[in-house]
Amino acid sequence: MRVGIVFEYPTVNGGENSMFAVIEWLLADARSLDLELVALCPSRGAVREQLDGLGVELVAFDRHAVRREAASNTGGSEIRERQVAALVAAVEAVRPDVLHANSLAMGRLLGAAAAQLPCPTTSHLRDILKLSKAAVRDLNQNSRLIAVSEATREFHIAQGLTVERSCVVHNGVAGPAMTETPCVIRQRIREELGIPTDADVLLTVGQIGLRKGLDTLAEAARKLAVSGRSLHWMIAGERFSQKQESVDFERQVFAAFQSAGPTVTTHRLGYRRDVADLMLASDLLVHGARQEPLGRVLLEAAALKLPIIATDVGGTREILEDGVSGKLVPADDSAGMATVIEHLLKAPKLRLGMADAAAERVARDFSVERSARQLVALWRAARDEKKSRPEA
Repeated sequence: MRVGIVFEYPTVNGGENSMFAVIEWLLADARSLDLELVALCPSRGAVREQLDGLGVELVAFDRHAVRREAASNTGGSEIRERQVAALVAAVEAVRPDVLHANSLAMGRLLGAAAAQLPCPTTSHLRDILKLSKAAVRDLNQNSRLIAVSEATREFHIAQGLTVERSCVVHNGVAGPAMTETPCVIRQRIREELGIPTDADVLLTVGQIGLRKGLDTLAEAARKLAVSGRSLHWMIAGERFSQKQESVDFERQVFAAFQSAGPTVTTHRLGYRRDVADLMLASDLLVHGARQEPLGRVLLEAAALKLPIIATDVGGTREILEDGVSGKLVPADDSAGMATVIEHLLKAPKLRLGMADAAAERVARDFSVERSARQLVALWRAARDEKKSRPEA
C-alpha cells in the first residue's frame, strides 16, 4: 500500500511531530507492513528537511503558495479551484493508494478534490475549531476523519461531521532517547540559562497565541510573586500568526511576565529543538491552554516524568486524571493556577508520584506503535472500500 501524506506548513510543531513519530516507526517496519510512504509538502522548510533526512519520497505541494500567487487577481472560488488543481497534479505524480491530510485545513482541501482524485482520502482532525457549513461539507467527502481525541471527535460531530466516518486515534510518543544522563542534561540547561541548581523551575511550551492562555499564566506569575515565591519560568515557543491582535497579545503577555517582580525570572526561549532537555531541567510543566484537542507536550512531559499542571479543556482528561497523574485547573483561572503551582512546589513527593502515574499511563495507552498501527488499519480499510465500490 502506497500512502501519500500531505503537510500544510513548512514548519515543525505539535501536529508535524506527531506525524513524524508515526513515519519513523512505519519506516522501521515498512517491509513487514507492505507499506510505502510519500510526502506532499512545501518545497522548503523544516518539514521538508526532516522528511528528506528520513529518506521519504517527496513531491512539492504548497497550498498557501498557490493562494498567494492567485490572490491578487482572482476570487475565493477560483483560488480554491487552483489549489485543487495543484493538488490533483501532485497526486498524479505519485499515484498513492491512499492520500492522508495531516491537518484539518488540508483535510478540507482533500475533500474538495475527492471527486477528482484516483484514491480515497483520509484526514487528521488536530484542532477544535468552529467550522463553516462549507468546511463541514468538504471534510465529509473524506473516507475517514481521524480525531486525536474523543473530545475533538465529539466537538466536530456536533457541527455536522459524519459519525460513521469519524474515529479516534490518540497521538503516540516514543520513550526518551538520551545520549546524556538526565542529571547532566538538567545541569547543562540550567547553566546555559543562568538558573541555580536548587531553583524552582516551571516550563511552558507552545505557540504564542490567544488559545494557549499565556495571559492567564502571566497573571498567575504575578500572584506567585506577591506570595513571595521565588522561581524561574521558561517559556518555549514562537508566534506564527501575523495578525495585529496576535502581535499585541505577545507584547502584552511578556510585559506582564516581566512586571511580576524580581522573585519571578522569565526566560523567553523562542523556538527550541531541545524541548525534552528543557523538560529534564524543569520541576513542573504548566500548560494554560484554553483549547486543547490532545496536547502532545503533555504526552512528552509525562513520558519524561515531568509533573504536569494543565487546564481542564478538550482532550486533556483523556491523558491525565486529576490528582492522580496530574493536576487540572479550569481555563482562565489564574488564582487557581497559582495556588496549585505553589502547592506542588512545596510537595515534591506528591508531584513525583503523579509524574510516575502519568508515565505509566502514557507508556500503556499512548505509544507510537499503537497510533501507527491504528492509522495503517484505517488506511487499508479506506483503500479496500474504494476497491470494492463499483465505479460510477
